[in-house]
Amino acid sequence: MKKLTKLLIASAIAGSLASALAADFQTRIIRFGYGLAEDSNQGRAVKAFAQDLAQRTGGKFKAKGFASASLGNDNQMQNALLGGAQEMTVVSTATLVGIDDAFGIYDLPFLFRTEQEADAVLDGNFGRKLAARLEAKGLIGLVYWENGFRNLTNSKHPIAKMEDMQGIKLRVMQNPVYIDMFNSFGANAIPLAFSELFTALESKTVDGQENPVNTIQSSKFYEVQKYLSITKHVYSPWIVLASKKWWDGLNADEKKALQDAAVVSRDFERKDSRAAGAQALEVLKQKGMQVTVLSPKELDRMQDAARPAIAKFAASGHADLVKDLQAEIAKVRK
Repeated sequence: MKKLTKLLIASAIAGSLASALAADFQTRIIRFGYGLAEDSNQGRAVKAFAQDLAQRTGGKFKAKGFASASLGNDNQMQNALLGGAQEMTVVSTATLVGIDDAFGIYDLPFLFRTEQEADAVLDGNFGRKLAARLEAKGLIGLVYWENGFRNLTNSKHPIAKMEDMQGIKLRVMQNPVYIDMFNSFGANAIPLAFSELFTALESKTVDGQENPVNTIQSSKFYEVQKYLSITKHVYSPWIVLASKKWWDGLNADEKKALQDAAVVSRDFERKDSRAAGAQALEVLKQKGMQVTVLSPKELDRMQDAARPAIAKFAASGHADLVKDLQAEIAKVRK
């Protein structure tokens, strides 16, 4: 049996190599920029992508990761892709609203109950159709990765109810849905690029921020934040993007290799991110963060308070989009 297994593995590898050799690949260097640290879930997934892509292309495609926003913040990297000065990036879908405001749909509060619901919607017809809109804007949306359910941190006091947010200077992404949502909770929402966030927290320019626990840990926000509130107010996806200017110069074999490697990285990243999430929460506690879990009743209050933000988004020309998403979620829940 062991001998047969070894033969099957050898055969599979040989088939993969033969397929790579038969395909038409040019030697290419891919600059893949991302915002988090190299040892974050983003960094690990970029490495997984690079390794898979190299194998698929017989070493012809070499993806090099640039961590910690070294190529610029999300908006700057998106612009670099639009101009063809950078090949790939992974960014929050929230930062895409400046390119296509329909992407604000993913920032509506309390949409998904579980990660599995989000997977089904993002990988299904709804997610694919929305990603396809980017091509007309100069970007290619390959796959969605998981950023995760977002939670609040601050340096002032524990937040156990909405009233505790009153007057908190809270950094949010440069996205009108987030601004409206947190203002409705009583916070003072301040839009700011992620690359500027740690310094803003350290200098007390802002009191708090909201991100998944993985990002809170990997970005070492525990060094400048004392209180963590588990709210899971938004499920936040990342999207892997390629420059359309660059993409259009690839042949069919090269595009397929990139797409297939992106799918492998998506599956790796989600599994890795979810395993790391539970561990990150324990690390944050060990680092001295005080954790408050909001009650279901309080989360219902927050959901009610956020309804005007959803209505405002729908009224801004996205009523059909909101209906489509709600229908897709209802279908998944059945």
